[in-house]
Amino acid sequence: MRLRKKWWARPELEQSPVVAINPKENKGRWKEVFGNGNDIYLELGCGRGGFISARAEQEKDKNFIGIDLKDEVLIYALEKVMKQELTNVRLIPMNISWVADIFDKDEISRIFINFCNPWPKLRHNKRRLTHSRFLELYKQFLKPGAEIWFKTDDKGLFEDSQEYFRESGFDVQYLTYDLHKSGFDRNIVTEYEAKFTSLGMNTMFLIAKLKSN
Repeated sequence: MRLRKKWWARPELEQSPVVAINPKENKGRWKEVFGNGNDIYLELGCGRGGFISARAEQEKDKNFIGIDLKDEVLIYALEKVMKQELTNVRLIPMNISWVADIFDKDEISRIFINFCNPWPKLRHNKRRLTHSRFLELYKQFLKPGAEIWFKTDDKGLFEDSQEYFRESGFDVQYLTYDLHKSGFDRNIVTEYEAKFTSLGMNTMFLIAKLKSN
């Protein structure tokens, strides 16, 4: 569905201290931005912010950064963060392809990738956020032993991603083809997940851990 342009969204994002409009300036100093030495978790494609705000509320001893390209959805994430008075969240409006430009070595402890575009056509596979091309970017700023938590409802993407992780030096530590029946008790349901679960679709999930050198 095409989003209607919200011309007022960018000025509102620019005025908020929660939003990093020029995130490259913070490379290597994100702990200074948060004012503490807590682990930093990154959500790629945070959308309207339901997941990141719930996770940040639940884990106050962690810092969270959410990235999304669209101002029209990020503005809703900002509203949630402000309403819940979350001080451990920052939001970034940018293309995820440039993510390695804004974080330094060992800055991120975990990445969340929730229901990213599956890009099913072979010629588009390299656009997948779990593709080896992206995993090599993430490795530039992930701590040794860091985890990627990945959820999808696309079986082809899920099975291909298992290979991407293994090829890129990650160990798949947990894997299920039906998250909601798996007994895994640390899941936070996204807006998309709730909608499609109600239609009978399974959520597939894995945790991949970066091997220590």
